[in-house]
Parts: sequence; C-alpha cells; structure tokens
Amino acid sequence: MSESLYPKVTKALADKRHELAPDAEAAFRAFSQAVFKDGALSRKTKQLIAVAVAHVTQCPYCIQGHTKGATREGATPQEIMEAIWVAAEMRAGGAVAHSTIALAELDGDSD
Repeated sequence: MSESLYPKVTKALADKRHELAPDAEAAFRAFSQAVFKDGALSRKTKQLIAVAVAHVTQCPYCIQGHTKGATREGATPQEIMEAIWVAAEMRAGGAVAHSTIALAELDGDSD
C-alpha cells in the first residue's frame, strides 16, 4: 500500500483519532462489534461480505483488515477471491445498468 497516499496505521494515529472524538469512536467500535457478531449470518459470511464491499468502496485499510478477519473466521483463499469476483461483477453491473441513462439521453427520452 502506498505510504504517501495511505499512511500506515499507527498507535499514535489511533490515539489521536480517539482523542479528537472519543464518543464517536466508542460508538463506532460498539456498532462494528455488534454488526460482526454471529447472527442470522455467521461472522465468516459477514467478513466475506466486508471483503467484497471493501473492494467496491476501494478502501485499502478495509481490504487488509477484512481479508485478515475473513481468514481468522475460517474463509479460504478461494472463498475470499470468489467474494472479490462478486464485487467486481456488481461494480461492472452498475455501469451496465446506468447505461440506460445514456441510452435514454441519446434517444431524447430523458426528462
């Protein structure tokens, strides 16, 4: 990961984030813990979803963290890659779906 674009996560940066907004950070951590607990979906499934979403949102920190999380929860490299391919298809699908806007404009049907 590019150190110039994405700083390495350090304790000092984490401490500063906490210092600047402790209540918001605590709420976010509690929310995250609640979201990733076993429920109707297993922790493993939730981490695989997070890996896919991280690729769509293109967050390098999330890609690293949730790939590690998915692995910790027992996901195989094949499952992780399959989740990434699902994300790629969904992202490409959005472009295809939105082509209707351009096509309607070309046909003069946009309003």
